[in-house]
Amino acid sequence: MKLPGLLPGFLLLSIACNVQKQCMELNATRPSRAVPPVSVTLYYEILCPGCRGFISQQLFPTWTMLQDIMTVTLVPYGNAKELPSVNSPFTCQHGEPECRGNMIEACIIHLTGHSAFQIIYCMESAANVLNAAQPCLQLYAPSVSWARVSSCVTGDLGNQLMHANAVMTRALSPTHTHVPWVTFYGEYTEDNEDKAMSSLFSLVCQLYKGVKPPACNGAPVRLNRSFC
Repeated sequence: MKLPGLLPGFLLLSIACNVQKQCMELNATRPSRAVPPVSVTLYYEILCPGCRGFISQQLFPTWTMLQDIMTVTLVPYGNAKELPSVNSPFTCQHGEPECRGNMIEACIIHLTGHSAFQIIYCMESAANVLNAAQPCLQLYAPSVSWARVSSCVTGDLGNQLMHANAVMTRALSPTHTHVPWVTFYGEYTEDNEDKAMSSLFSLVCQLYKGVKPPACNGAPVRLNRSFC
């Protein structure tokens, strides 16, 4: 299969070397099942530069290294609004392409299960998020056809998934004022947001109550924040 030029360079390298699977299987110490993992939920919209940066520079790298002690839930909706119109039930901050992209990612999350985060990262780190959707799906979930995703997006299921994401987003307390909006164990605090935007990796290590994996002993990388 010809690989698209829009994929991140290190992913192309790992695929060419046939080591992607091994790269995702980390040497972290298996945690005690008695200690719950750190639950991270990201409320976002697909074309927000701050959301794309947080996913590609913070959330996915942190999950890659600490997936044994954390869980990630993705809620693509963000600052969208749900409308009573049958023809166009949603309006989005970055226009119709973002509404379509939000629904594509919601359908991918629903249809691909454990492979979803890799696909979403592949899309969000590409030069063009929407154009990356199909090749990223083929790369990480080849058993799921693009036709199934398209059927979800154009059918009732896509609207149902987006409505569920809208309900989850509207239920946030406090009400979200920007995206990315990140909760830990279902709760939002400004302090945790400040820490997450600076170094999510360090925060997850801090919040985990069990024996820290060896990766937590590494030096944190601090990044600048950006919101929509």
